[in-house]
Amino acid sequence: MSRERVRFMYLFVMFDLPVGTKAERKAASQFRTFLKKDGYDMMQFSVYSRICRGQNAVEKHIKRLKSIVPTNGGIRVLQITDKQYARMLILAGKQKKHEKTGAEQLVLL
Repeated sequence: MSRERVRFMYLFVMFDLPVGTKAERKAASQFRTFLKKDGYDMMQFSVYSRICRGQNAVEKHIKRLKSIVPTNGGIRVLQITDKQYARMLILAGKQKKHEKTGAEQLVLL
């Protein structure tokens, strides 16, 4: 019985949403709340990331994002491998206590 190697992928969501009106603030807040409930961690105020187990999970989460995006503003999604994520450098500031990078990252599903 052969086992396929599962490739973990990171999904980054970067956004710039308008907050000039009450409705825009509500839409932006709902979008951030959705990200948190869907397992994303806030890396910076408008940059969230999550780990996905394989390409199918990435596609599932992108589909979920498409269903919730606000009408106005800009939202970008970037997909990288766990190996690429491990090469991330922190050039300023400190690593957050809950933030895992490189070999420290271990996910049990």
